[in-house]
Amino acid sequence: MGPLACVQDMIAVAPAGGVDQGWRMRILYSVLLLLVLTPPWMGEKRLPLLGRDPVFEARPVQLDAANPARRRAGQLLFLGGVRLDSPDPAFGGFSSLQVSGDRFTLLSDGGNIVRFRMDRAWRLSARQFAELPAGPGTGWVKADRDSESMTSDPATGRIWVGFERANAIWRFAPGLARGEAHVEPPAMADWPVNIGPEAMTRLPDGGFIVIDEGEPWPGGKGRAAIRFSGDPVAGPRQGFRFSYLAPPHYDPSDMTVLPDGRLLVLNRRFALPFNFTAKLTLIDPAAIRPGALVRGREIATLEAPLVHDNFEGVAATREGDATIIWIVSDDNQLFLQRSLLLKFRLEPDSASNRR
Repeated sequence: MGPLACVQDMIAVAPAGGVDQGWRMRILYSVLLLLVLTPPWMGEKRLPLLGRDPVFEARPVQLDAANPARRRAGQLLFLGGVRLDSPDPAFGGFSSLQVSGDRFTLLSDGGNIVRFRMDRAWRLSARQFAELPAGPGTGWVKADRDSESMTSDPATGRIWVGFERANAIWRFAPGLARGEAHVEPPAMADWPVNIGPEAMTRLPDGGFIVIDEGEPWPGGKGRAAIRFSGDPVAGPRQGFRFSYLAPPHYDPSDMTVLPDGRLLVLNRRFALPFNFTAKLTLIDPAAIRPGALVRGREIATLEAPLVHDNFEGVAATREGDATIIWIVSDDNQLFLQRSLLLKFRLEPDSASNRR
């Protein structure tokens, strides 16, 4: 007889006049026995979620720790950066970000949301933890919330999130408050697990571009990419396929639209024994046509001795006339890596930059 059956029998044969103290003790002991003897959950471990106490700090980092005076990385001027640390074990894994003024939203590849404000002195305030309220599956396991890309409509505040393993795009209400609708585009149906949609951005005309991480179209070159003519979640939309040719040995990890309309693609590379590097490339949107093989122009590389890690998220803002580039890293929640948030100014094109 199992523990649960034992408790049920205890209750069934309890004295008709009520349960006295002795019977209460016997039932209590049986319940404790049930808890001890019932085997633990043997399925996949629950996706780790952030706690209710949003504790994390920002510690400054240099572009080149051995040469603090160094400020340039190709066409990018380093304006500062921080390492984000928290005692919460679910903190980290950031794969995309949104920046509006001094307000930051970081989204992890497990559906965890970290929000804060950060002033020009890199001081944090208004810290918040949350998790995506909807997405593929039940949300129990990481595969259900493998959120790798994020983009938004500044006019409505709506946010779109790309889920890698499901090859799906979900649209959320402003602030990621609730899921509104979603789609699994047929063109993305055959993208392999853990490959795409790694990079996604909304265009000024309302269209979208999505790039997978590591696979070409059948018989093609580069990375499979789609240009949707409108919101892919809103219903059948016309669009076309093209291919993005990343720098050799690099994979696209995110993209954003610059204020001037050009596309900035963040590309990262992993090499043994344990080394990440990143390259940023610029794309002229006029080059994106049906069937085109589009190659970006490299403008910066982040590799030793410069600060480097698994950079997966990029965002662009404006400060006056300056174009500001923000980059965040996914630390894979490993002690060997860091959650870095870096700020750069995009310098004007020059002859030396074009070489």
